[in-house]
Amino acid sequence: MELTVYLAGEIHTDWRDEIKNKAKEKNLPLSFVSPQLNHDRSDSVGEDILGEQPGKYYRDEAASSINNLRTQIMMQKADVVIALFGEEYKQWNTAMDASAAVAMNKPLILIRPEKFIHPLKELSNRANVTVSTVDQALEVLAYIYE
Repeated sequence: MELTVYLAGEIHTDWRDEIKNKAKEKNLPLSFVSPQLNHDRSDSVGEDILGEQPGKYYRDEAASSINNLRTQIMMQKADVVIALFGEEYKQWNTAMDASAAVAMNKPLILIRPEKFIHPLKELSNRANVTVSTVDQALEVLAYIYE
């Protein structure tokens, strides 16, 4: 049985590659989907498809609607969501994706560092499992196959 894992979280570091490589090393039958990882494409997709917009607000609105559609489809196809809250970048999209997973009743593994225990306490309470590291999240997935 192969599971599809939606990897929610910031797109500026290589944490997704780390998960994919470690899952492969463990021979876990997982496939991965994610938000659009090309930041420029994500920002410009609205204008790329709909044409030039009359200002920054409308440019962001056009891109957001298309990105949200993509995310919704990818998350609906996923069997489980891993949402990583990193320490370096703002995490608004991660919070939105994790909340969407909860609302969609998708199994959610939340990865959050110790310094975010308090600010993420309600979201952590709604996640199926909360861990501190990528390795712990993979161990949770590996346990499914025991």
